[in-house]
Amino acid sequence: MASILMVVSAADSLTMKDGSEHPTGFWAEELVVAHQALVDAGHSVPIATPGGARPTVDQVSLAAESAGGERRAEGFRDYLAKIDGELSRPLVLADVDLSSYDAVVLPGGHGPMADLYKDADLGRLLAAADREGKVIAPFCHGPAGLLSATDDGGAFVFAGRRLTVFSNEEELGGGTGENTPWLVEDALRDKGAVIENAAAWTSNVVRDGNLITGQNPQSSEDVAKEVIKALG
Repeated sequence: MASILMVVSAADSLTMKDGSEHPTGFWAEELVVAHQALVDAGHSVPIATPGGARPTVDQVSLAAESAGGERRAEGFRDYLAKIDGELSRPLVLADVDLSSYDAVVLPGGHGPMADLYKDADLGRLLAAADREGKVIAPFCHGPAGLLSATDDGGAFVFAGRRLTVFSNEEELGGGTGENTPWLVEDALRDKGAVIENAAAWTSNVVRDGNLITGQNPQSSEDVAKEVIKALG
């Protein structure tokens, strides 16, 4: 059994291009599907957030039309209720001892665009995990968290690495649209990442050594499967 740290955004809003505040948080499908798959495979999956704050679920992700039907939405709500104790008392990201974990998983939602992308504690954790060859698996907007990781010289740790992320097409066509403050795909590409996105709203997982990334909510289960495979 492996111990897999799930790092979740603590943000509950995102400042948009026009200065307005957009309610957000983590995307239910991504956290639930990945967490459940990893736990069902026998792994331990503690949750950590910046400051140990309780993470907020994006309420849009619990709507039937976003979840893929009312039955799936109800399933997500039920699972979140089941792990409410863990969500209520997450680990403090700054206090995490990386030696206790075999992998780091980062689900999305727009929350990471508000906090994880610039979180110094996450950056140190990811840089150390990459140096040690530990599995790092962000998906959808989770790869925004990779932007926090720089080396001692200030260079982006994941420059030159192959990955996928919520695409510009998905963001502009079905995400927060033209009012999105910045595009994660563009930001990662500008830092030197090699983006390998597929058709919008289809599962797409890219593995580059210890780095496993998924494009969108539809990729959640396949990311978890690839993490399980990587951990042996």
